[in-house]
Amino acid sequence: MATIGATLQSVTQALEDAGIENARFEARLLLEHALKVQTQVLIGYPERDVADEQAQEISALLARRLAREPMSHILGYREFWSLRFKVTKETLTPRPDSESLIEAVLKHLPDPTAPLTVLDLGVGTGCLLLSVLSEYEKARGFGVDLSPKALSVAKENAQALGLADRCDFSLGNWMDGIEDRFDLILSNPPYIPLSDRENLAPEVVDHEPETALFAGEDGLDDYRLLAKQLPSRLKADGIAVIELGIHQDEPVKKLMETAGLSVFDSAYDLGGIVRCHIIRKKT
Repeated sequence: MATIGATLQSVTQALEDAGIENARFEARLLLEHALKVQTQVLIGYPERDVADEQAQEISALLARRLAREPMSHILGYREFWSLRFKVTKETLTPRPDSESLIEAVLKHLPDPTAPLTVLDLGVGTGCLLLSVLSEYEKARGFGVDLSPKALSVAKENAQALGLADRCDFSLGNWMDGIEDRFDLILSNPPYIPLSDRENLAPEVVDHEPETALFAGEDGLDDYRLLAKQLPSRLKADGIAVIELGIHQDEPVKKLMETAGLSVFDSAYDLGGIVRCHIIRKKT
């Protein structure tokens, strides 16, 4: 019978040998999930035995990860903005870089008591919309997605986070059929060029929904649609915070400004990449 310490080391080594980054961290996550313990137990009690059935579960989880299934799918969740979001194969996994959008919202809408109306286009897990609602106690949100299964996940996350009474969700294609105007519009649209498919990690291209990833030959198709629709759906003093792919800041800025919008600020992600534009109507 192996101990926690020995098992942690062997799982870490297997992940390292497979070329998976952050192997030690991921090994801890797998053991915590299988053993149903906190990190402190792994660190503080490495001499504890791992039961045979637990060892079998760890082996099964490890095999899935070595097959490059995303950790978020194996665990069934991903942390974002210090909140836990359910994740499935029908949703895009929330990325830490996307937290730059929440930071941008807090910067430009600094009143936490503001009764904001918020629209999230391509809501997915709901991570953007629900993170914003968690910061603004009087805000109300509306999430739209083309996938009914993604909407189901977003609704579950809203319920789990105690925010379901302040948001609604609807099946739809961007802003088609939406007539209201909003204080804040959020979106993390598909932005990967089809030509980049072969360069993507297996965790992404083999396991995440294509409709949430790819946007035509140049990756700008959905920005073109957003540029046309945003002016009529923003309130006079409203803002839109839109996520960007690498090297897309200038092309997207040009699209928005051609449509009568002003990109008046941008935010950077942890890697120093321009990750989102903050947009309003031209005055």
